[in-house]
Amino acid sequence: MDLEIEQLQVKLQAIRADIHSLANNYQGNSLAILVLLRALEHSHREIRETLFQEALPDNRQELYALIKDIEESGGWPYIEKMKLRSLLENWYSSESKPIS
Repeated sequence: MDLEIEQLQVKLQAIRADIHSLANNYQGNSLAILVLLRALEHSHREIRETLFQEALPDNRQELYALIKDIEESGGWPYIEKMKLRSLLENWYSSESKPIS
């Protein structure tokens, strides 16, 4: 693996730890965690639509290498959105538990 990529992964691990710590600080506060999730989604979209698109390969060999890496390294980055149905099911199951 390329040294530059290894250094990037180390930095990203630290950022992920910071994000988890921040989220844990707001455990139980759904609005605050929603703000955090929206910020992450916004950053993802912004990076994808600007820096990533600008860096896309301009020849077949580089495009093939990028596609091969995407396939071999876990696919396309995706931020899944919780479906309203799942949200309501989680709420309903927590509401139907007896209070002790």
